[in-house]
Parts: sequence; structure tokens; C-alpha cells
Amino acid sequence: MIRDNQRILNRIHVLLDALVVAGSYILSWYIKFQIIDKRSSEITGALSQETYFKALYYIVPLYVVLYYMCGLYASKRYSSSGREVFNILRANTFGLGLFVGSLYVFKIMDISRSMMVMFYITSTIFEIFVRQFIRKILRGIRRRGYNIKYVLLIGYSRATEKYIDRIMENPQWGYVVCGILDDRIPAGTLYKGVKVLGTIGNIHIILPENKIDEIGITLALKDYDRLEELVNICEKSGVHTKFIPDYNSVIPSKAYIEDLTGLAVVNIRHVPLTNTFNIVIKRLVDIIGSLFCIILFSPVMLISAICVKLSDGGPIIFSQERVGLRNKTFKMYKFRSMRQQTDEEEQKGWSHKNDPRVTKIGSIMRRTSIDELPQMFNVLKGDMSLVGPRPERPQFVEKFKEQIPRYMVKHQVRPGITGWAQINGYRGNTSIQKRIEYDLYYIENWTFFFDVKILFLTLFKGFVNKNAC
Repeated sequence: MIRDNQRILNRIHVLLDALVVAGSYILSWYIKFQIIDKRSSEITGALSQETYFKALYYIVPLYVVLYYMCGLYASKRYSSSGREVFNILRANTFGLGLFVGSLYVFKIMDISRSMMVMFYITSTIFEIFVRQFIRKILRGIRRRGYNIKYVLLIGYSRATEKYIDRIMENPQWGYVVCGILDDRIPAGTLYKGVKVLGTIGNIHIILPENKIDEIGITLALKDYDRLEELVNICEKSGVHTKFIPDYNSVIPSKAYIEDLTGLAVVNIRHVPLTNTFNIVIKRLVDIIGSLFCIILFSPVMLISAICVKLSDGGPIIFSQERVGLRNKTFKMYKFRSMRQQTDEEEQKGWSHKNDPRVTKIGSIMRRTSIDELPQMFNVLKGDMSLVGPRPERPQFVEKFKEQIPRYMVKHQVRPGITGWAQINGYRGNTSIQKRIEYDLYYIENWTFFFDVKILFLTLFKGFVNKNAC
């Protein structure tokens, strides 16, 4: 039911967004040329009103697509009001940048930049206002008792408690859990005010006597042999039935189902970067970004190379085998920051604080991350990405995959120079467990804008490596 309502609401949102964007643009034109600077439309070289308004054929679809990309048409069940405002600001900022950038690309120099700034401000204000207004209307309707859904839960499990927790935390969804049926938990047992009404067999008595809108099957894993029987009973009642699985400890919340000509296949983990379009976008960004950085930092790399060579006369570049995408190994490049070592010494382990192997120039490069600049060539080659989990040496991969649950999931994407774990402080000699938690969050929640955010934060938080040894 939530999904059906969301589809209807999304259609309303798309229509309203199109009207808001078009209305804001027209209002901005009117303010600029009819109030603030009425004579500017008569100046030689100024564009006509018709030319300005023709741009709406491109602006309106662009903004609707950006709103979709920024999650503004996704289900609101996990979205707060503040998050929605942030996504509106993000989409409108990106939209303004794209539009102004296209003006320079196509050499359209006569469109008023101040009018575009006005459009950015008005569209943001009106978009926030309209969406907040819709939220208040929906909450008001549910507060008056309309569109409330009464749910009966079958089976007591971890999923039961989690489902009740979510319902209690989000009254705006309009759901009320009116009871639980279970064969093992005694009748009268309460969880956050929700009572166990009796055994599962009582469903034949409870359904006719109560106004139940939905049944949620929340059986414990050990009772899944009864699942088919209970689904048949629930569907015979004519009440809408849904299944809330008790395997979240195994399968994450973003697991998704594929339809293989009628056969449902549950994917254990949702990885956006298995999508071809996402792969292409990320790879294009990596190629353009690495080329830009190689050119931009070439003076720094040249000076660093000279300093490394003068420090002890050894090789400038240090290459080390790391494990990357699909568990394939590759040679990762760095400026050498330690004295030359034998293979046995190099295999011993990580560097540590005040490590005597680190040279003076190496210490400076490590603290400022300059030693990692050669990895831009790894990115250009396709071994690495600008953003992703940090790659590890094969011997440590073999060790950690037995010790840390889901450690190997990180190898489903290209490793990166910077990442979500790194900008949150988990770099160098820090907790591997916490690093994996942040890496998994990144892998399951990847978006183009998430990469942009990490790269932006890296400039302020990730360049200086406080955990470097």
C-alpha cells in the first residue's frame, strides 16, 4: 500500500515540480525585466522574452531528472524533512551549474546571470514550501484518523520488534499495529504497547471481529516451514498480506529482487556499481579527474621525485601488490617514503609510529598524502578509482576475510585513492572493523553525488593524513 500511494504521490510531485520550476523561472524573468530593470529588454543584443521562455523546454525536464537523481521521488519512509530540503538544494545547485555551464559551452552570452540567480533562489524557496505543505497535509489527514492502516502481525521475531520500532518512530506513515499472534510467546506479552493476542490459530477468530487492513508475516527463521501455510490462510481472508523477513542479520535492508520470467531471485546485497550506466559514469569521472590531477600536480610530483632521489639515491617509485576489483591483484604506485627494503622486510607488516624505515622527506609526503599522487596513474589505467575502499595487500586480505564478516564485499568495486572510511578518520593504523563498516555503507549507497561529496570533503579533511606513520 505504501508503494501504491507513493506512485500516486510521485506523479503529483512531478507535475507540481514542473509547475514550480516553470513558475519560478517566469517569475524571475518578470522581476528582472519588468520590475528591476524594465528597459534592459530594449537594449541592443538583449534576448527577447520568447527566447527566454523557450529555454523552459530544456530547464523543466532537466530539473525533474535532477530531482529524481537526488532521491526526491523515492519513498519518504526513511526521509526526514531536513534531508528533503538538503536534496532540493543539491539538485537546484547542480541544475544552475549545468545551465550556466551550457551557456558558456554553446557561447550564449546574452542570458542574464542575475536572472538565473533569482531563478535559483525562487525555485528553491517554492520547492521547499510546496513539499513541506504536502507533508503537513498528509500528516493532518492521518491525524484526523483518515488513511490509517491497522496491521496484525503473525509470528514474534526480531523482525517483529524492528517493524514495531519503525512504526512507532514514524507515525506519519499512518500505520497502527493492533496485535501479534504467536505460538511460543504467551498471550498478554507486551512489546512497546503492542500485545500478543494469542496463538496463530486464533487468526480465524480475530480477522472477522476486527477491522484489519493488512497482515504482516514476521515469523522467526526457525518457523519458515509454516510460511506457505500461513500465506494461504491470510490470502483466503481477503486481507492484504505482506512479508517482513527475519534475515536482516544476513541480508541487508537494500537487498533487491530480480524477476527471472516469474522466478523471484533475492540479491543478497545491492551494489549500485554493478549497473552498467553507473559504471560508465564513474569511469568517465575517473579518467577526466585523474588526467586533471596529473596535469595540476605535475610540478609537485616532479619536485617530490627529485627529493626522493636525492634522499638516498634509490628508486623514486615504490610499487606494491594490492587486491582490487573482483579479487584481482595489481601493482599500486607510490612515491617511495621508506629506505630500500628486502622483500622479506616489506612483507612483515604495516609501518608504525616513528618507524625508523621512513625517510625525512618520506615523513613529510606521508603526512600530506603527496606520496599517493602516483596512484592517479593507477586510476587512469583502471586499476583504481578516485573514490572507493582502500586496497590491501594479499596476505592481509587472506587474514581479514576469515576474521571480519563481509570483508570481501569491498572487492565488488574498484579500490580508491580516497573513500568514505578515510574522510571519517579510518586510515593508516586504525580499526579495520570500522573501516569495513564505512566501506560497506559506501558500496551499498553509492551515487554520483556521494562521490562528489567525498572528493569535496577530502580537500578539507583527507589531504593531511593524521594517522600516517
